Amino acid sequence: MSHVVRPYGDTTGDGMVQVSFTLPVPHSKVAEGAAAQLAKKMGLDPALVVHAKPMGPDFTFFVVYGRVHHLVNLDEVEVVERDYPLLTPKEANAAIKRALRRRLVVVGGCIGTDAHTVGIDAILNIKGFAGEKGLEYYRELKVVNLGAQVSVPQLVERARAEKADAVLVSQVVTQRDAHLLNTREMSAAFRESYPSDRRPLLIVGGPRFDEAMAAELGVDRVFTRGTTPGEVASYLVHRLATKGAAA
Repeated sequence: MSHVVRPYGDTTGDGMVQVSFTLPVPHSKVAEGAAAQLAKKMGLDPALVVHAKPMGPDFTFFVVYGRVHHLVNLDEVEVVERDYPLLTPKEANAAIKRALRRRLVVVGGCIGTDAHTVGIDAILNIKGFAGEKGLEYYRELKVVNLGAQVSVPQLVERARAEKADAVLVSQVVTQRDAHLLNTREMSAAFRESYPSDRRPLLIVGGPRFDEAMAAELGVDRVFTRGTTPGEVASYLVHRLATKGAAA
């Protein structure tokens, strides 16, 4: 079986792809020509502008359909695979109780100016996400949800006060790489405030993160879009309950 593939559009292996972008120009024939020119420079040939819509008086949104000639070798794709088993809430509770003999404390929130709590609430709130209950549902977890626009000093202070085992941070706002800057600030603050062997587990999540950037950002784990509460709970048990049992 071949592990080299090309994009599929109308027929197998035709290399057709669809891309969208916005140009800072008013909608016009010239704007559409500029979109086609950009698409060709991106490697689409032929490139067809299939949609153009004004975004106010000074911007235009485009959808371009075209053919690329690049191949993808699946054997060369690098991803972060899940290296821990998925547990049911009952299994997670039992593991925490057996290993720690106390509740595992989780503090979470959105740092900086980020006011988008949908992500952190999906993981922490009992309502959960994708049919799974959030971490508040787990009997052996104590969850402290700080909500939105939490400053890094506030997060560190509350984590210390709660004797947090893990800190979960959600970042949705990505303009000017705000999510990366905020995460680096957060990880640096925790390293300054805790001895290396006492620092809480640092976990960050959001739709624009790269899972492979954990070490670069100074955190223990990065979760991206589609992550469920069960995955996060299982990771916490894997890292903290296992560590506690071995201590």
